[in-house]
Amino acid sequence: MSLAQKFATTFGGVYVLVGILGFVSFFGGTTDQTPEFLLGIFGVTAMHNVVHLLVGFGFLAGAQSDRSARLVSMTIGAVYTLVGIIGVLNLAIVNDLLNINLADNMLHFATGLLALAIGFQGRKVATA
Repeated sequence: MSLAQKFATTFGGVYVLVGILGFVSFFGGTTDQTPEFLLGIFGVTAMHNVVHLLVGFGFLAGAQSDRSARLVSMTIGAVYTLVGIIGVLNLAIVNDLLNINLADNMLHFATGLLALAIGFQGRKVATA
């Protein structure tokens, strides 16, 4: 399994888990568009949770081969980096729909830049 495949599998699982937890009120989640704070930190709405699920399943689907894992990492990386930029610009259309806050922006940038780095690296086989 390549580094890109391990990355896609790991991040896919994390994003699916976060998407599920985002619907659980015990963790600060929400099942509607009323903004809440997952774990008291990350702004979420039901739409935001769905996006996390889609991103997670996208990563997992792409983890089947090195080529697809790198492609999905480049794609999600570019989108998340753009979402981070939009969040910093504080564009109401995105922030109102997804309830993005500073913690989300930092996480979007980190995910985006890391995914881009993984996606653009050549085929590398991960060890253990």
